[in-house]
Amino acid sequence: MSGMEEARSIPIGAMRRLQGPLVDVRSPSEFARGHWPGAVNLPLFSDEERAAVGTCYKQKGRGAAVHLGLNLTGPKLGWLADQLEQLRGGDPPRIYCWRGGMRSASIGWLAEQIDLNPKILQGGYKAYRRWAQALFDLTWPLRLMGGRTGTGKTDLLLALERRGIAILDLEGMANHRGSSFGGLGLPAQPTTEHYENKLAEALDRQRLKEAPEIWVEAESIQVGCCRIPKGLFDQMKTAPVLEIQRSLDERVQQLVGVYGHQGAEALAEATRRISRRLGPQRTKEALDAIGRGDWATACRATLDYYDHCYDREMARTSKRQSVDLSGTTAAAAAERLICHGLIVVDD
Repeated sequence: MSGMEEARSIPIGAMRRLQGPLVDVRSPSEFARGHWPGAVNLPLFSDEERAAVGTCYKQKGRGAAVHLGLNLTGPKLGWLADQLEQLRGGDPPRIYCWRGGMRSASIGWLAEQIDLNPKILQGGYKAYRRWAQALFDLTWPLRLMGGRTGTGKTDLLLALERRGIAILDLEGMANHRGSSFGGLGLPAQPTTEHYENKLAEALDRQRLKEAPEIWVEAESIQVGCCRIPKGLFDQMKTAPVLEIQRSLDERVQQLVGVYGHQGAEALAEATRRISRRLGPQRTKEALDAIGRGDWATACRATLDYYDHCYDREMARTSKRQSVDLSGTTAAAAAERLICHGLIVVDD
C-alpha cells in the first residue's frame, strides 16, 4: 500500500468516530451476508467477477489476477465515479472491503481523483467483525422483561424506550417475534452475522450513553433463524427478571391483534409446525378454529403449550420479581414501573 493510501487508512475505533457515509465495496453476496449497518453497497466486482478473479489468482498467481481485475473494472470506472459523486456534500466517505486490501484501495483511489478525501477502514470488514464480537463478551447491566406469551412485553419495552430507558429490541432487530408464528407479516430475517452486527451497534449506543440498565425481552438463544451471541446470552441467563403478568383474556386479545390479520393459511401452517408439541387434540382445535375465523379460540388452544414452555424456563430463574399489569396500556404500564422504582431512570 502506498504512503498516500496508508495516510487514508483508519483503524476501527477512529473510523467509528467519523461521520461520513459508509461504502461497502464487497460483492453483493458478501454484503447480503453481513455488513456495517447503515452502509451502502458499491461493489467493485459482481459475485461472478469476484469468483473469476479468485480462480485466476489460484491458478495463475497474483499478477494475472490483478490484470483480470483491471480489465473487469476499467469499463465501470465512469459509473463508479458517478455513484461516488452522489456522496458529495457531507463528510468524507468511509470505505471498506473484506480486509482493507485492493478493492477498498481501488475505490478509494477513484474517490480521491474526484476530490472526496475518502477514509479507508484498516483491516476492512474483518476488523469490524472483530470489534462487534468483542462487545458481546463485555459485562452489560442487563435486566430481563419476562412474561407469558401475549403479555405485551415488546410493546412495553418500546414504551419504556420512548421514556428514555435503554433497551435492546432483540425481536425487532431479528424481524421475528420468537415463536412458530413469529415471522408472520414481518420482513425477511437478517443472517445471524448481520443480526450480530445490529446488536453490536445497539449495545455500543447504550455504552456511549452509560446506561445504568439495559432492558431486553427474555428470549431463547434462537430468535427465528437468528442466534443471540453466546457471550450476551450467557449474561441474559443470569440477569434479574421482571415478570409481567396479565389476564388470560387480555393476552388472547393481544395475540388476536397481532396475528388475526395474517390470513388463515399462514396461521394454519404455523400451527402445523408445532403440531407434535401441541398434541393432536389441541392441534385439531386450533386448526378448526382458524378454519372458521375464530382467532381467539385458536390462540387459546396454543397458549397452554407456550405457557408450559415459559414456566419451565422461569423455574430455573432465581432472581425474579412479578408485577400484574392487567388493565393497563403499554404507556401506562411503563409509567407505573418507573414510578414504583422497578425501572431505573438515568438522570
